[in-house]
Amino acid sequence: MTKALLNNQITEPGLLQKAVLTILAVILAIAVTALVVYQVRRADPYTQSVLSLTGDSSQGQIIFQLNCAGCHGLGADGLVGPSLHHVSARKSRSRIIHQVISGETPPMPQFQPDSQEMADLLEYLEGL
Repeated sequence: MTKALLNNQITEPGLLQKAVLTILAVILAIAVTALVVYQVRRADPYTQSVLSLTGDSSQGQIIFQLNCAGCHGLGADGLVGPSLHHVSARKSRSRIIHQVISGETPPMPQFQPDSQEMADLLEYLEGL
């Protein structure tokens, strides 16, 4: 009896087609997202340059104190801006770079240090 019910549900007009279309839509969305991320990383020479370098956490701390601590606090605990502790667990290195240089989330200003300074800042932030 159960087998007959399952067979009827699977062959019910449109149900199988809807399931297949839903699965294909999810696969397509994942593929498009992956392609966009790949293209952004590939197309952005600044990000590529930063990610190719080894950062120095000590230098990154100095850069942070001069440019970021006013809003994020000396200990990166957050003031006007949010706490940056464990930021690398929440955002990829590419997203952190984009956040810093874009100025897309006011009141954070646009800030584009040279590639080595950004690599140093990333290294410091990853240690928080």
